Amino acid sequence: MSNNLPLSRFRALDLTRVRAGPTAVRQFADWGAEVVMVDAVEERTLGGPRHGSDFQNLNRNKRSLRLDLKSEKGMEVFGRLVRWADLLFENFRPDVKHRLGIDFGTLHAINPRLVYVSISGFGQDGPYALRPGLDQVAQGLGGMMSVTGLPGQGPVRAGIAVADSSAGLYAALGAMTALLEREATGVGRWVKTSLLQAQIAMMDFQAARWLVDGIVPGQAGNDHPTAVPMGLFPTADGVINVAPTGEPMFQALCRALGAPELIDDPRFAPRERVKHRAEINAALAAITAKRISAEWIEALNAAGVPCGPVNTIDATFADPQVQSLGIARKVEHPKLGELTLVGQPIEMEGVDPAIRTAAPDPGQHSREILNELGYSEADIEAMAQAGVI
Repeated sequence: MSNNLPLSRFRALDLTRVRAGPTAVRQFADWGAEVVMVDAVEERTLGGPRHGSDFQNLNRNKRSLRLDLKSEKGMEVFGRLVRWADLLFENFRPDVKHRLGIDFGTLHAINPRLVYVSISGFGQDGPYALRPGLDQVAQGLGGMMSVTGLPGQGPVRAGIAVADSSAGLYAALGAMTALLEREATGVGRWVKTSLLQAQIAMMDFQAARWLVDGIVPGQAGNDHPTAVPMGLFPTADGVINVAPTGEPMFQALCRALGAPELIDDPRFAPRERVKHRAEINAALAAITAKRISAEWIEALNAAGVPCGPVNTIDATFADPQVQSLGIARKVEHPKLGELTLVGQPIEMEGVDPAIRTAAPDPGQHSREILNELGYSEADIEAMAQAGVI
């Protein structure tokens, strides 16, 4: 049950597809909001198979209503849903939602309290507004690929959907901000973000280096672009991440490595290290290569120097700290059996945002949702026969 969760008083319509939109809606669904996923009459296939791991991870804790928004009866049902809802999430191209008659202006007239959340590839207007948006394209346009990878390697995409996932999180943050304002005004707003905006925001200090300092950052590989030394160092059985920040931590690193003489080397003085990155990295690597990773991780952390392994994802979930966090969560699927999904990364004292239900099959809850909206069994059967649901 979700009625004891923080967002259980809210109702959301999910018209989104693929990743960014479902990521936004998941923040509400996991924390208790009642979410109705409005599926097209034909089954969703974008973003992978309905029973695939990706779809199940993105769309848990939702119910599904299959509805033909191109039919008059389907739009009548949709109007009732709009009056019922607090939030609506969509990621149609700007022209498509106007053509369907489900744009903000139209729906705001039906329900002025509705918070309407749009996620697009490049924004609701501007020269690229009608282009199809995709995560990798946003990574390239937003600068991410130019700073990812080894120096001279050429552009490299991140190994995860940075633009999609961050756009979803920014959309959820914007939606929650609008809901807070609505408590004072009683009126909902149109909340907008895009993969491109989110990707640029995620560039963060790299973007600020250009805007403030006039520096065009390049690829730095596993080294930090501005902090030295920081990056991967070889060990006798692999590599470790070492991340000292500030002079006291650098000195602690040198002592823990048994090389205090590096502290007084003029090449490695605080203002000189960036110029001598290669030399200091080589000096440290010659030392770290003599012991196994586990020994260095223990010794450096004991000295107050951040240090850790470089895990494959199976090793990540086997890590004792990860297991203690409980971020892998189980849910029962009626056809697939027990699934283990990625839980919420947020903890809140006294609240457990459990994965209560698996992602629904298309139209799995159509009849019960229509009953709740006031339609009779005869009405529902007629809609089914007409292909509206």
